[in-house]
Amino acid sequence: MTDDTGSDERQDQGDGSIVIVDGSNVAHSTEQDGPRLENIKLVAMKLKEEGYEPVVLVDAALRHQIDNNAEYEQLVEDGKIKQAPAGTDADYFILSFARELEASVVSNDRFRDREGAFPEISDRLIRYMIVNDEVVLERRTKRR
Repeated sequence: MTDDTGSDERQDQGDGSIVIVDGSNVAHSTEQDGPRLENIKLVAMKLKEEGYEPVVLVDAALRHQIDNNAEYEQLVEDGKIKQAPAGTDADYFILSFARELEASVVSNDRFRDREGAFPEISDRLIRYMIVNDEVVLERRTKRR
């Protein structure tokens, strides 16, 4: 069943659906110097509060840039953050898993360089903002 925004009500209600989080995009999303682990944690917590099951995927380079390296490494070791293999493009894994799992993707990246291989991505994106450590998710997943 769809609502007036064209999105699936089930998805908006967060019934435990998996959502892929573009962790590198989220980490870099605020105005502070460099990527913040706290951004990833805030977005994941917001998704869980709304009933989603977030799967955080990041590129391998993030480990060398993140502000809280020790906690980041622990989250990777615990499997709470999934890291793409070194030398690979995390976007490919994000979009492939989203397709395979029929999941939405939380990112402000438009993935324009991948639209040819993943034309459905514009329908899967959930945009977000983080202001003063508060996360707001855009519910509309269809192109304007």
